Amino acid sequence: QVTLVETGGGLVQAGDSLRLSCAATSETFSSLSVAWFRQAPGKSHKFVARLTVDGTPVYADSVQGRFTISRDNAKNTLDLQMNDLKPEDTAAYYCAAGAYVSDPAAYVYWGQGTQVTVSS
Repeated sequence: QVTLVETGGGLVQAGDSLRLSCAATSETFSSLSVAWFRQAPGKSHKFVARLTVDGTPVYADSVQGRFTISRDNAKNTLDLQMNDLKPEDTAAYYCAAGAYVSDPAAYVYWGQGTQVTVSS
């Protein structure tokens, strides 16, 4: 069993930056595929970023060039650096582990989410 805990969310202005972090409780995290999703009120989970089998980052078109996903297997953490934030980035952000795809339904482990709110 892997427990994921996200931190780093908050209220920022458009153009600001935030860094989200996801900490895992199990060392097996380092062997799992990882991703970030987000969910706006009344909407389903949307893919944000993930790492492929060989560690190559994949991004949603809407965040390409602004967001950076990275992991530190020694610390069992997954980060999401978000730059040039826009109001449309407002959502609860979730880290997930267990699948090498962009479909949230395929992921086994989920964090509780951290809220990011971007004001215009």
